[in-house]
Amino acid sequence: MVERRIELNRRYHRKKKMAKLKERLAAAKSNSERETILRKIRILSPWWQEPAAHS
Repeated sequence: MVERRIELNRRYHRKKKMAKLKERLAAAKSNSERETILRKIRILSPWWQEPAAHS
C-alpha cells in the first residue's frame, strides 16, 4: 500500500505542477520564456501537445 500511496502522491504533484506551468505558458510574453516553460512541460509529460490557437 505504501508504493501505491507514493504513486498517487507523485501523480497529484505532477498534475498540480502541470496546471501551474500551463498558467505560466498562457501568460508568457517573450518567446524565450515560452520555450523554457515548454521544455519543463516536456520533461513532465513528453507526449503533451500544445492546444491549437483558435482564431
